Amino acid sequence: MDGETVTDKAGVETGNGTASGGKRGNGKRLVQGPGLLLVWLYGVMSVGAVSRSVYQIGTELHRAPLAYTLSAVAAVVYAFITYTLVRGGETARKAALVCCAAELVGVLTVGTWTLAAPSAFPDATVWSDYGMGYLFIPVLLPVTGILWLRNARR
Repeated sequence: MDGETVTDKAGVETGNGTASGGKRGNGKRLVQGPGLLLVWLYGVMSVGAVSRSVYQIGTELHRAPLAYTLSAVAAVVYAFITYTLVRGGETARKAALVCCAAELVGVLTVGTWTLAAPSAFPDATVWSDYGMGYLFIPVLLPVTGILWLRNARR
């Protein structure tokens, strides 16, 4: 089975990842070197943002609907980027690159908004104050991701 193309349950052909030099999804493997750290950080941020937003939306949405909804959006973005980094391949790399750029725009927009109009946010979001509550990881992660994904190009 080494080097063969296999078909998954959805009928999508993929390399089996053994003889293809660690490739998956007929493309370059992204989870290696610094990419492994990115996957780990995005995974941790996904779990944190999902947990936070599910709890806040489920128990106190009336307090700060905008903030909690934006935290849920951040959770979806983090989960999608984590998935695409693990998936690998050129299409996944491009999707993750676009999503990292959108994430950076979101962090900068929400970060600026929370500083310019704090009354609009009775409670913090993941991206409030450029991610200050998360040690600025939300603003550093997409920049690092963009740099890594640009260098991971074929």
